[in-house]
Formats: sequence, structure tokens, C-alpha cells
Amino acid sequence: MKITILSPAYPLRGGVANFAGSLYNELIKENDVSVISYKKQYPTFLFPGKTQEEDDETAVNINAENLVDSTNPYNWRKVGRKIKYDNPDLLIIQFWLPFFAPCLKTISKIVKQNKNTQIIAICHNIIPHEKRPRDVFLTKLFFKYVDKFILLSNKVKDELLSIKKESINTVIPHPIYSKFGEPVDKVKAKSFLNFQDKRVILFFGFIRDYKGLDVLLKALSLIDENEKIKLLVAGEYYSNEHKYKRLINELKIEESLLLKTDFIPSSEVKYYFSSCNVVVLPYKNASQSGIAQIAMNFNKPVIATNVGGLSEVVINEKTGLLVEKDNPRALADAIVRFYRDKLEDIFYENIKLEKEKYSWSNFSNQLLKFANS
Repeated sequence: MKITILSPAYPLRGGVANFAGSLYNELIKENDVSVISYKKQYPTFLFPGKTQEEDDETAVNINAENLVDSTNPYNWRKVGRKIKYDNPDLLIIQFWLPFFAPCLKTISKIVKQNKNTQIIAICHNIIPHEKRPRDVFLTKLFFKYVDKFILLSNKVKDELLSIKKESINTVIPHPIYSKFGEPVDKVKAKSFLNFQDKRVILFFGFIRDYKGLDVLLKALSLIDENEKIKLLVAGEYYSNEHKYKRLINELKIEESLLLKTDFIPSSEVKYYFSSCNVVVLPYKNASQSGIAQIAMNFNKPVIATNVGGLSEVVINEKTGLLVEKDNPRALADAIVRFYRDKLEDIFYENIKLEKEKYSWSNFSNQLLKFANS
């Protein structure tokens, strides 16, 4: 099958780009696959991080063509015509933010003129975590030209049906991110990160308000210092950094924190996950989380809030613990219980069995079967 993937890809950074690289590497095994990425993804004033690109020799480089300018309608028509005349059997478009909907709508409308290409949208989110006016209106513009939808959780399926009841869709769970390598020895990982603490919980990823780091900081302040639990925060601030620093000072928890708040290159991810006992996802809302799949790759349990699609991946009392959202006391109690009841080893064995169904080969096989149905 001739397939085009339209998605951010290396050297652009982030979970969606990582997803494209892993999907490409699986589909290319038995298909003719090309990738069209963005030469300009966000206007600078809309991008909260320090840079939109990563320079990491271990990143998945799939030799994508960097063609799309998300802010230039003339460019959208040019890219649409290119894909139209390339005439792929399948165009896979990754969707996660309504900002891109006008661009993707224009491209898709032109592509469909060839009367051959089927368009499938892989939706990470449909209703964004940080809502803006006209989100639904913009999203509907693009969805009008999509033939089929792949949702990564039942939560996202519910979002789709809320704005497009008549749709051909299926849910295929987000696969495990294995691109970050194998687990390393815990002592070696801690040495690389320059700490030796035994009880370490990990908050990983871009720091945005909906991810609930403030709730986790408050929970940490409720845990007795004698528990000797350290919170490792690893990821770049994508929201107001000073707000979190102020909260840390107010709670007087500086001694319980290990802060690594720069962008974490792909080559170093294994050290952060290998150094901790458990990953904590205190999200206030969620569709699903690629962080949970990274944790699974490293056989790490997860303590998460019971929101969105997290409960579809974190199986309560089997591969992790689920708690009420926005409840620092409940989160603190779950963290203490994790260590008190020595759940790390128990959950570790369950995770090794559970992770088998989240392979990229399984995802791509289901995708192609759905496309051909």
C-alpha cells in the first residue's frame, strides 16, 4: 500500500513527532511510506517552549520532507496539490490541536479531488486541554474531509461523537514508546542524574497547568519527612514557571525536590525512568498520556488521577494506583501506601504481562485492517 503520513516529525520534538517516527518504522516494513512534516509548526508567539526542535543523535530520523507552513494558506494549497498528484492509497494525518485544522482542512479538501486517497485522522485530542474560542468550529472544518478516525482512548472517542455523531471510527490504544531504549541499572541511572536517594517518584514531561504538578507539590508537602520521598520533576516549563516556584517556596518543600526543568533529550529519558520507583500523573484532565506508555516501556508503575483515558492504561491495583483528581490528600496517601505496601515489585510483574498488547506492530496491523474494512 502507498501511504503518506502528514505529521510533525524529527527534528521537531514532542510526543506527536515521536509517534510519527515509530509508526513510520512499523508501516515501512511492508508498505511504500513517505512522511510530510512541518517547516513551520507554530508561530513563535504561540509556542511556550524554548525551541521547537531537538538535536539528538538517538532521535528517530525518518527523513521526512519538511514542507508544511501552518500559517501560510498558499503553502497549504501547494502541499495539498503535491499529495493529490502523489496519489497515495492512504493519507494518515495526526491531529491534536484545533490550531492546525484550517491548514489540514485545505490540504485534505485538495487531496480528495484525486478520487483515490482515503484520509484517516489519528486523534490524540479532539477537545483540547486548554480550550479557546472557536475550537469546535475549526475542528469540524477539517473533520468534514476525513473518511475514518482512529482514537487513542475511549475518552477521545466520546469527544469525537460529541461533535461528529456520524463517523467511522475505532479505538486503538496508544502503543508503548520503545524508542527511548531499554531500562538501565537504577544505581547507574541515579549516578548519571547526580543523586542517590532511594525513594524517588517521577513527574515527567512538559509542565502545563492541566497536568497537575501543583496538586503533586501540595501532596508532597503532606507527606511526613520521615518517609524520605523525593520528587524528581523532569521537563520544560510550558506554563508560568514563577507560579510553581512560588508554590514550592510557600510549601517549604525545596529539600524534597529534584528539579531538572530543561528539555530532556531522547538519549537521557531512560535515566529518568530507570532512576525512579513510580511515575506520577496527577492530571486534572486527560485524553490519554504518552508518558504512561513510556513508563510501561521501562516497567514502571504509575500513580494517576482517574481522569480521561488514564484508567484504560493504568489498571488500578494491578499496574498502578488511581486516585481522585485535584485531591492532594488522596494523592499523598497513595504515594505513601505504594512504599508502605511494597507495591513496586508486585506491579512490575503485572506490567511485563500487560505491555504485550501495546506493541507498534499490533497498532499498525489494526490501522491497516481498519483502513481496508
